[in-house]
Amino acid sequence: MTTLDKAPTEAPAQGAPAAPGPVPEPQSPDPERKVKLRGVTREDVFTILGSFTGSLGLDWVLYERVLPFSGALGFLLCWYLLFLAGYFLLGRLQWGALMVRERLVSVVAWSAGLLVVGLIADQIGYVASRGYDAAQHANFFTESMEKTASLSPITSGGALHAVVGSLEQLGLATLFAVPLGIAAAVFMSEIGGRMARPVRTLVEAMTALPSIVAGLFILGIVILTFGFDKSGFAASLALTVMMMPIVTRAAEVVIRLVPGTLREASYALGGSQWRTVWNVVLPTARRGLVTAVVLGMARAVGETSPVLLTAGFTSRMNANPFEGQQISLPLYIWSYVKLPVDEMVARAFAAALTLMAVVLILFVTARMLGGRAAGELSGRQKRKLARAASPAHSARPAEPAPAHVVPAAASVRTAVATGEH
Repeated sequence: MTTLDKAPTEAPAQGAPAAPGPVPEPQSPDPERKVKLRGVTREDVFTILGSFTGSLGLDWVLYERVLPFSGALGFLLCWYLLFLAGYFLLGRLQWGALMVRERLVSVVAWSAGLLVVGLIADQIGYVASRGYDAAQHANFFTESMEKTASLSPITSGGALHAVVGSLEQLGLATLFAVPLGIAAAVFMSEIGGRMARPVRTLVEAMTALPSIVAGLFILGIVILTFGFDKSGFAASLALTVMMMPIVTRAAEVVIRLVPGTLREASYALGGSQWRTVWNVVLPTARRGLVTAVVLGMARAVGETSPVLLTAGFTSRMNANPFEGQQISLPLYIWSYVKLPVDEMVARAFAAALTLMAVVLILFVTARMLGGRAAGELSGRQKRKLARAASPAHSARPAEPAPAHVVPAAASVRTAVATGEH
């Protein structure tokens, strides 16, 4: 007899004690099932493999048997298009239209990323293979070309003077461009006013400025007008002209992404505008500002024409950027790669490989110096909060902040209340 077949029991009379009976056990809720939003399933793998092999076979038949086509580039392009078409058709047999479109876009994005990685690996491999003959000798990193001629063996001469020149010129350009660029970004995003639009227009125009024009500007103003000689300092000024608009535009975008509630919290705690910008806005956007600096350095480190016009050329070591001509790695590469001597071409490619290594080291260092994430307290700020919460400073110790407090709000309170600047 099921539950529905049982006769209803009579309700106990009012005031009568309830008849003892077994207490029903509470039913445990069904365990939650975790939904996997991302990942690769067996169907995805088989669909991709089927589309890959099927499109390859169809492409081969079209190129070799049916159509009068030839060429490796056209073969690969046709193969990719057939792969996408095959993936769409096979996916349409399994999934809905919306899911097929979503996975097709994912395949396009992944393939584009793999293509970019493959191109970068190919370029690095080609440069490394061409410059290995010179880079395998230690003298390339410890000597200059002062006592080396064009027909000298590969065991003589190096690019030490070019490495030193590139680092000094890029360092000076960063020292000049970063404060000016961030200050301009703060002015356009935080101060505003009538001059914000002309400044933004000028920055956007300078972004598209050809590098040769920046070199000609410094050549005409600094060298020809004021009578300074060609030097690493003049080259750094030309690189500054190239870096500053990049840093300004990227920094402005990052600063505008800082939530307005952080600024309002700082003003509510009594912070002034400059203290809000210095202690709240800029620390919150620290990592984005580091990215802006990295983009500016990436634009300047590989420039050749401004350096050629302003720094001159020399084969000896010159560690003084303010006196005498100074060479950089891009100019070293441009000068030696066009010579009809295998040893000089190998030195040029080894210098290109060295430039890649220098850029990688600079970018990793910049990322490490980027500091903490937005809202994360520094050691100094944590010590100040600990001292403020100690019984020696207050009769009633401050309760520790709950775990769910937003770190960014904590940083605003710390920056404004403690007066750190």
